[in-house]
Amino acid sequence: MTRDGDATPAMEHDRPRRPPAFAMALLWAGPAACVAGLGIYRLWEHWRPGRFGELLLIALAVAGLAWGLRRVTRWSQAGCQVLVLVAALAVFAGPLPLLAAGLLGLAALAVGGLLAGPVAARCVYGLALLAGVVGWLLPLPIHSRWSYLALCLATIAWRRHAVLDALRDARIGWHDTIAPAPRAAAWGVLALGLAATATWLPTLQADDLGYHLRLPWELQLRGRYAPDPWLHVWAVAPWASDVQHAVAQLLADREARGALNALWIALTAAGVWRLCRLVGGNQRQAWIAVALYASLPLTAGLAGGMQTETAATALLVWLACLVLDPTGDPKGRALFAGAVIVGGLFGLKLLAGMQGLLLIVWAAWLRRPWPAPGKLVAASALALIVAGSSYVYAATIAGNPFLPLFNAWFQSPYFDAANFDDARWHAGWSPWLPWTLTFRSADYHEGFAGAAGFALVACAGAWLLALWHRPTRALATASLAMLAITLLPLQYLRYAFPPLVLVLPALVSAATHFAPRSGAHLLVAICVLNFAFQANAQWMLRTGALKQTVLHPGDPSPLYAQYAPAREAIAGLREQGHRNVLLIADDAPWIAELGSRGRTTSWYAPALQRAAAAAERDPSGTAWRRLWRKEGISHVLVRTSTITAAQKAALAGAGARSLPSVGDIATWQLPADATP
Repeated sequence: MTRDGDATPAMEHDRPRRPPAFAMALLWAGPAACVAGLGIYRLWEHWRPGRFGELLLIALAVAGLAWGLRRVTRWSQAGCQVLVLVAALAVFAGPLPLLAAGLLGLAALAVGGLLAGPVAARCVYGLALLAGVVGWLLPLPIHSRWSYLALCLATIAWRRHAVLDALRDARIGWHDTIAPAPRAAAWGVLALGLAATATWLPTLQADDLGYHLRLPWELQLRGRYAPDPWLHVWAVAPWASDVQHAVAQLLADREARGALNALWIALTAAGVWRLCRLVGGNQRQAWIAVALYASLPLTAGLAGGMQTETAATALLVWLACLVLDPTGDPKGRALFAGAVIVGGLFGLKLLAGMQGLLLIVWAAWLRRPWPAPGKLVAASALALIVAGSSYVYAATIAGNPFLPLFNAWFQSPYFDAANFDDARWHAGWSPWLPWTLTFRSADYHEGFAGAAGFALVACAGAWLLALWHRPTRALATASLAMLAITLLPLQYLRYAFPPLVLVLPALVSAATHFAPRSGAHLLVAICVLNFAFQANAQWMLRTGALKQTVLHPGDPSPLYAQYAPAREAIAGLREQGHRNVLLIADDAPWIAELGSRGRTTSWYAPALQRAAAAAERDPSGTAWRRLWRKEGISHVLVRTSTITAAQKAALAGAGARSLPSVGDIATWQLPADATP
């Protein structure tokens, strides 16, 4: 076996000794176009060298500490870097969240072990299954730290032999992945660590503060979830990702987003490595694919929040592994593993489920004969069980299983009789989208130029080679179709992230097949360029939030006060007790952590938004006070910069008491008997 490992069975021909001229021309056309785009759009003006400098310092620190540890333990550099990064995650994201994510991962491994697949795949299956089952039980008052702790421990104890066998397999597999290519493995692990620095950050992204935190905090505070679309229009939207975050949060007794996202990044990386091997790459090339995934700015950008694409990417990558695995399925469990993944994707988001179905169509074309009808029916039923909880509750409660989507058809009273749409992401579909997504990313994402990374342009020639190269052709074609179809209705970069990750193994395998040395050097250069623009993925990575996190480990208060003062104000109310809390800030409705106790006058609650607009027309404040009374409001949060005369009159008329302000958020406590 060579230092980089033997070629897999997918490589049917030896590599050419001399790269064909046409292949080299295609391969280097992409980098040439990328350099031209950097100059045309003057992307150096959007570069944040300070953030890139921070990444370099972190990389040097991790590599240096790992080198010292390696001298003592005689372990591999990659393994020592993993230990350093796990320790950093414990320091900055918290030891309890890290333990909670680890316990959840072991429980998922125990459950997922009932299905076929590598260790990481079993963990993915288990996470999807656990979220699917818990989703059906959300309204029941059974959710607590102790109930989840008992459930996880009982599951692990029940499957202890399978878990121990899996951990032994993981240890042996880890050695086998790094021994043939130790330097590539060290680079891949370090790249993953740089992407995972975003998991150190506290939860501050707008969608999380206004929506995704609602379910985890509701379970932690009240032990059950009230799916009430009157209070929040997304209350019955697909919730598998939020359920997973909720389980980790209850186990840790605090938010555990960072640790859980780190687990998802690791599982995705394992899938990317496996997928690269399945399309002809050796161990060294598989680690390059992992590094390329880690370097994408959105890998870090998504790790800093609770968006579904973090989990959806892992599920899609492992679904592709199921489709391409040539070892067969002697026990017939791969069909049900695929059903769990597809159900898990639909449980995350309708679009993610449709992306999964595209891979199922691909699998049906590749794999014949098809399973027996009875098995297909059983697998479909399993997928519906895993996926179905939010859709069934939405249909039962709101009359629209996809609320607020497609409401022009379903006419649910909880939302306007119109199809939900975000007008920001209709720049138009065209064959030039890879170019504009790369250099005008701000038109397609809440980020900055370069947020997409540069693989779409710099690897364009490699993609063409992957379409031509036999071992990579199927994956490259399926990924291209998925990317094009995903961007047809809405040109939104975040939705394109999973298919972009899916194609990376094919790009690496094809590029290094035709140009083993120069292709590898090109891919490494793209990784470095991607990391240089990592800060452009989202605002937290550009503002020095990581530096503040490092300076104040375990204390998010300074960041809350600076960037989300409503979070700091709500934390104070949580300590002193409250009933329902109203936040009057339509452009920042960040009350999700209040659960069903939170009220907002934004579009998240259309009925309250209309009532607030009507109250604002009464300058005496009486209408506002009547609304507060009706909603059982004990505290009002309002921006000092936007408070209106009617709101001031209402607060004065109610005899409200001013509490300490945080930033521009003023907190007012209403008397218990406040009446209009």
